[in-house]
Formats: sequence, C-alpha cells, structure tokens
Amino acid sequence: MRIGLLNSVTAFTGHEFDPRCDVCMTVLLGLGRLVDGGKGIMDIASVDELLSTTRSVRKRLDLTRPVGRDVILECIRLAMQAPTASNAQDWRWLVITDADTRAAIAEIYRSIGNEYLAHAAKDASDSQTQRVYASALSLTETLGQVPVHVIPCLANRIDNANLLVAASAWASIIPAGWSFLLALRSRGLGSVWTTMHLAREREVAELLGIPDTVTQAALFPVAYTIGTDFRAAARPPAETITFWDSWGEG
Repeated sequence: MRIGLLNSVTAFTGHEFDPRCDVCMTVLLGLGRLVDGGKGIMDIASVDELLSTTRSVRKRLDLTRPVGRDVILECIRLAMQAPTASNAQDWRWLVITDADTRAAIAEIYRSIGNEYLAHAAKDASDSQTQRVYASALSLTETLGQVPVHVIPCLANRIDNANLLVAASAWASIIPAGWSFLLALRSRGLGSVWTTMHLAREREVAELLGIPDTVTQAALFPVAYTIGTDFRAAARPPAETITFWDSWGEG
C-alpha cells in the first residue's frame, strides 16, 4: 500500500519519492492542492488506514523474498524526520543482513523467549492475548530466517538517568522507531517491535561490535509481508481510557 500522491510524484519525476528532493516536494505540494482544493496534501483515509492497520507481523513475514538496501534506507530517512529531544539527532540504526549473524541473534533471542512465551501463551486469560503470545513464540523459531534485522539505537547510555533524562532519551528513539515501522507498512513490508534480546544486550553488543556508550532500543525483524490485508485490532472505546481535566473524570 502506497499513498496515491507519492505514486503520482514518482510518475512526474521519474524516480522514487525522496523528501530531501526539492522537485519531489514541489510536485507533491502542487498535486495535493489539486486533489484537495488547495486545503492541504493529506489523504486522511489513507493516513488513517496506515495508522490503524500497521500490525505486529510475525507469522506473515515472507522469509524467501529479498529486501533491498534502498528500501531500508528510504524508511530510515523517513524515520529520521520524527521528533528528537533537544535536536540531539542521536538515533543510530544497525542493519543486519549477514545470515550467520542473524542466526546468532536468533539463538540468543530463542534462549530468552522460548520457555517464557510458551508459559505465557498457556496462562493467558483471553483468546486475543493467547494468540499474541503464540505468535511471539513462533518468531523464536523463524527469526534467523527473516532477511533483515534492524536495531534502532541511541548514541548514549541512560542506565542511571533520572526520569526526565530517560524520558527525553526514549522520546527521541521511540517516535523514530514507529515511523520506521509505518514506512515499512506503506511499502508492503512488515515487522514487529521486539525487545526480548535486551535481556542479553551486552552479548548482542559484543556480537555486533556495538560500543559500550550506545543503548539498543529494540530489534525489528524486517521482511515483505505475505499479503497486505491487515485489519485494525480490537481495542476498548477511547472514552473508557480517556480522562478529562483530572484522573478518573470522563
């Protein structure tokens, strides 16, 4: 699924849309005014679909289709447009494509998650949560076969930071990470935000040559998805979890 305007920009310019390209942005702005009567360039229906159907994908990752470097870099470029605390721009992205290295990461992941996820799937009280844990358990068996692993990082450590410093640091990498996943979805790829490997972060860091001064935030297994027909998840009404003016007030 690509937003229609971006496809039109590609047709006009003869190359893939690049937000750094002045010509691309000029064409995008002009087309947006044409299709929206000059009001703006957002296709709300497409944006809402992207936001509501970007799911955690584990079982529907295509393990056989290669993922090119260009599409990963394109998604990272878009992710870098996310807010960054104090304009630090201290996100770093480690992309792993080597099969042996992916297998080694997968073994670490499996050693942490197998027993825990099996018990969690068995003990979950509702069917939706059971499915989530069962899906997560299946990833422990296939992670090494997923063609690309991406580890978003912060170029600093926040182990002993106070709440303000820690919150500011995470506020730099989490929006960028989610933007990366949204960009994947819009291009027919998928992933899932995993953190299981962080239980042995130091071991993964040694495997990948990550310096002691860097914090790993997550592990994204990236592949094209088998089909793109993802649906919005079941969630409670927003009114039941939203308070106005003071806690508990609906």
